[in-house]
Amino acid sequence: MSNRLVPAALIALLVILHAQLWFGRGSVPNVSRLASQLDTQKQHNAQAALANERLSAEIHDLREGLEIVEEKARSELGMVKANEIYVQVAR
Repeated sequence: MSNRLVPAALIALLVILHAQLWFGRGSVPNVSRLASQLDTQKQHNAQAALANERLSAEIHDLREGLEIVEEKARSELGMVKANEIYVQVAR
């Protein structure tokens, strides 16, 4: 009787381990789904970092130089200096 008990226990243990591997919390499908979510999040983070760098550079330019302020005022607000003539070309 004990001759059959050890192999039966080992087979039961093997079935439990395989069930955990395929259906448990750390299962193969779950890990691959989490890996794809991680890749997607890394792409979003890279895009956000690029946008942050652009904004940081623009803030630095606004604090340091007046050229960017003048350029923004001309393009967004239509600023014209004294003794200048504003010409708009329609395309």
